[in-house]
Amino acid sequence: MELPAALAIVLIVAGLWSLLVWPQFLRRVMKDPRARDAGGRATRFLTVHVVLVSISMVLGAATLAIGIASLLA
Repeated sequence: MELPAALAIVLIVAGLWSLLVWPQFLRRVMKDPRARDAGGRATRFLTVHVVLVSISMVLGAATLAIGIASLLA
């Protein structure tokens, strides 16, 4: 399937956005006092956000790859 160049560029921008924004969000979450309990162990708050960020970054990387592949095809 071939996409118009404009749509491929939208996918590239969306992929880059995800890969740039989510790590910044995770840094803030890790500094949040709710991220660790009194013993220093990760809380559910941190675990849920790490999973959310991980899935979002994988989808962002896939979106970026699809956009690049579409642009080069």
